[in-house]
Amino acid sequence: MNKDIIAGKWTQMKGKLKEKWGDLTDDDFDVAEGNAQYLAGKLQERYGWAKDRAESEVKDFSERWERDNS
Repeated sequence: MNKDIIAGKWTQMKGKLKEKWGDLTDDDFDVAEGNAQYLAGKLQERYGWAKDRAESEVKDFSERWERDNS
């Protein structure tokens, strides 16, 4: 998982993340502040996903976002 991309582009990414994972709250995103591990943990909690799936979802989103926005 590319933590640098998420942390470095957090402000820009946050809107798209909210669209994709609407069950996460603004507070979740504020606390995450670009921390990919925290975000994956919140996805596990809210969606009932296994750790591997949550981490994969964050990684895939990050890679797709970087490709589409570079």
